[in-house]
Amino acid sequence: MADTGATKTPPAPTSIWAKHAFFERNSIWLLIGILLVVAIGGLVEIVPLFYLKSTIERVSGVRPWTPLELAGRNIYVREGCYNCHSQMVRPLRDEVERYGHYSLAAESMYDHPFQWGSKRTGPDLARVGGKYSDEWQRQHLHDPRSVVPGSIMPGYPFLAQNRLQIEYIGEDLSTQALLGVPYSPEMVENALNDLRTQADPNADADALQERYPGAQQRDFDGNPAALTEADALIAYLQALGTMVDFKLYDDKANVR
Repeated sequence: MADTGATKTPPAPTSIWAKHAFFERNSIWLLIGILLVVAIGGLVEIVPLFYLKSTIERVSGVRPWTPLELAGRNIYVREGCYNCHSQMVRPLRDEVERYGHYSLAAESMYDHPFQWGSKRTGPDLARVGGKYSDEWQRQHLHDPRSVVPGSIMPGYPFLAQNRLQIEYIGEDLSTQALLGVPYSPEMVENALNDLRTQADPNADADALQERYPGAQQRDFDGNPAALTEADALIAYLQALGTMVDFKLYDDKANVR
């Protein structure tokens, strides 16, 4: 067909294209639009945090960590255990069958920072409390391959040798209280005594149990002559996942 020389007129832009073109041709308005969208998105994420306490269902049995457990948790964080072990069982069938009931938000409400983790080189520890004996935990910390032949976890034999630094445990509880953990003045005042009591199977634990119901009391590291970092870490590990009676949360039928 012969070229008639006529030029085709481009179609008129739609209203949406016209509005989009306006922003592309006016960088200031584009910048303002970006800032506005980012601000709205930020508010959507940030504002609910101010009402977080009202969005977490209260669960019977969940309590703050005892002073000894808190000291063990500090060692757990110090040694970077969260880099290889998570503490969050997801609501998926294979996870529930392997680790136990899926994690509840209330179980981490007193954790600053939380220990959910981002990867699993080793197994999840959210339900490890009571799964193994204290002796197993001691051997595992001293030489992981003595109880798990294929383990690539490094050994922590020094924990059973290092005396636990306890002189600032009261200040630790006070700091946690500032972050919202319900440690009362009585708990802070008796923190040092409660810590020693929990690691001494012969001590009177009535006051400890009144302040921290269900707290386990015994010599955790197998050395009653010394209060060590192994005592604290094992006490913390043996408490993980033991505070909630999951028979009250029989929702496995809803697990995907």
